[in-house]
Amino acid sequence: MRRAGKTRRGVSGLRWLGLGALVGVLQALAFYPAVAHLTPVGPVAMSVLALAALVLVLHRAQRPMQGAWAGWGFGTVWLVGGTGWMFVSLHRYGGLPSWLAGGAVLLLCAALSLYLALACAAWVRWRRRRWAADALLLGGLWLLAEAARALIFTGFPWAASGYALLDSPFARLAPWVGVYGMGQVLVTLVAALVLAVALRAGGKVRIVLVGGVVALAVAHAVLPSLSFVQNHSRPLSVALLQGNVPQSEKFEPQHQGDALIWHAKQLVSAKGDLIVAPETAIPLLPADLPDGFWAALLKPFQTSDRAALIGVPLGSFEHGYTNSVVGVSRGTVGLEGGVYRYNKHHLVPFGEFIPWGFRWFVDMMNMPLGDFTRGPRNAPSFEVAGQWVAPNICYEDLFGEELAARFTGALTPAPTILANVSNLAWFGEEVAIHQHLQIARLRSLEFQRPTIRSTNTGATAVIDHRGIVTDLLAANTQGVLYAQVQGTTGLTPFARWAGPWGLWPLIGLAVMLIVTVTRRPAS
Repeated sequence: MRRAGKTRRGVSGLRWLGLGALVGVLQALAFYPAVAHLTPVGPVAMSVLALAALVLVLHRAQRPMQGAWAGWGFGTVWLVGGTGWMFVSLHRYGGLPSWLAGGAVLLLCAALSLYLALACAAWVRWRRRRWAADALLLGGLWLLAEAARALIFTGFPWAASGYALLDSPFARLAPWVGVYGMGQVLVTLVAALVLAVALRAGGKVRIVLVGGVVALAVAHAVLPSLSFVQNHSRPLSVALLQGNVPQSEKFEPQHQGDALIWHAKQLVSAKGDLIVAPETAIPLLPADLPDGFWAALLKPFQTSDRAALIGVPLGSFEHGYTNSVVGVSRGTVGLEGGVYRYNKHHLVPFGEFIPWGFRWFVDMMNMPLGDFTRGPRNAPSFEVAGQWVAPNICYEDLFGEELAARFTGALTPAPTILANVSNLAWFGEEVAIHQHLQIARLRSLEFQRPTIRSTNTGATAVIDHRGIVTDLLAANTQGVLYAQVQGTTGLTPFARWAGPWGLWPLIGLAVMLIVTVTRRPAS
């Protein structure tokens, strides 16, 4: 009898896991470019459907473990769909067998989804059977799950729920509560609507809820967005390079010469106040370049009114290596003579540092990986023609709470323009490029700062302080994007609280909300 009971519970667990996974497909689709290109509201509509279905599944759960299984299935499929491009880097460029690369992606996503599984289990355990209280409870637990994914083990918050809300009324919340607060509000509202029906709330309650949603949509369409910033100085003319160097050739000596020549030629000849070359546009240490190459590359900017930001590795075996951006302008004479240097702070696990105990995994891959030295979190900005440009490298712009620290520092004035340099050639041709552009748009919304992006394969773009892409170079092409970008000054509420305290104020409010709701007796 005991064995039969265990078998039934096992089958039941698989059923709940399958239900959650089925619903998670809808959430994963919200992060695919085809859905976004179909209609601007496609991603948020897909996410609303996914979350509504998840709430219905959780509402039917009787035991916390059933909620855990459902949340785990939902989160795993959501993240596999949203980050499946990692398979390309592990298999095509890392040399792992397809089964091992696919298994590694699945295991990572399953591990990251344990936070959501725990949140769903807690909701089933603590719910009050009152639609308003339970909606607030689920929203608070959801925020804690996403914050955990963003913070624990260096964090990997790619495809956070708030990114699906860019072209919706929820985007107005970005300068107030950031991407995780946006996700919490969405989950709370969806849960309130679904639970009001499921728990048979009165007709007036349903009318008020639906009317509130309609009012939000109308306000979004009619009312102007609240601005916390104003224009700073004159617009900056920029030239953003996109080398389109295949990842299979980037670190191969027989191909590096052509890439070096192209980037050097464009840097020297491009017009504008600021010329930006992508992450590791120069893939060699300056000391390993041909004699005189590095000095010749810097000289035009040291003797003119133009400035440049160039992605290049720096350092030595004795002192460690950094993934860096070098800034050069008039008056600088070399790396030790005043050239601006930004060293990447948030390093990529396995790509730029090897977590303890995983050396065996890295040794299996055919990638030029190693341990880099971490740069400071509160890095100074680079001055160009009266604007203060704050570089970040690759997926560093995933961590808005870390970028916020630069708005509270005393080293230089707060950034007026954000600059991201990236190389996504590791990850395929479309999905990761689309998602990274969405991430950059959200950062511009949170800080109400324009973002310029120079990438190897895309998306090389200019995003204004409203999160709107104003200039875009076609992905997977070689070229230079010329544009004007207007810097802004002033602090959003998000920058004010996330700068000194990171995500902790939001986490604290979520905990207070959860405690308040759960202290009330259940119906």
